Amino acid sequence: MSAVPEIRTPESPAGIGHVITSPESKNLISGVQVLPFSLWPDDRGYFLEVARLGQGLVKDYPFETTQVSAALTYPGAIKAFHFHLHQTDVWAVVQGMFQVALVDLRPDSPTFGVKNTLYVGQMRPWQILIPPGVGHGYKVIGTVPAMLVYLTNRLYDPADEGRIAYNDPGIHYDWELQHK
Repeated sequence: MSAVPEIRTPESPAGIGHVITSPESKNLISGVQVLPFSLWPDDRGYFLEVARLGQGLVKDYPFETTQVSAALTYPGAIKAFHFHLHQTDVWAVVQGMFQVALVDLRPDSPTFGVKNTLYVGQMRPWQILIPPGVGHGYKVIGTVPAMLVYLTNRLYDPADEGRIAYNDPGIHYDWELQHK
C-alpha cells in the first residue's frame, strides 16, 4: 500500500476567503474554473446535463480513464479537506446546496494559501473544475440532503489522495454560519 502524500498547509487568516459570485471572478484560485450548466425545469421536475465528454470543463479528459461518481450528503455535514497530486475533478451539485471550500496547497502557485468559497447547487448550477494540489471540501447548507456528481480525469487511486482535517489550524476555514 502506498503512503499518503505529505503536504504543508498554508498559514491562512481565519475566515472563508474570497466568496466567488461570478464564474469570471478575478479572485478564483489559479487553475480553478467555473462554468454554469443548464437546468431545464418543468411541471414534472427538472433535467440537467452534467457533462458532455470532449466538451466544456471535461474537454481534455481521456475517455478511457474518466470516472463518474456521486455522493449524497445530509444537511449540515462537512466533508473536508482532501486533495489530489495528479487527479483533476469537475464537480456538479445536482440536488440541494453546498458551501464549497477550496484552498490552494501548491507552494509554487501564485495563489498559494488563497481560500475560495462558492455557494453552488440548485440555486446556482455551476460546475467547478478543481486541479491537482487544490484542497477541496464542502458543507451541505439548507434543510435537505444534497447530491454531488463528479467526474475525474483518472480512475481513483488512493495513493494520489491526501486528507487534511476540516478544522486544520493552517487553513483556518470558518465553517460557522456567516450571516447571523
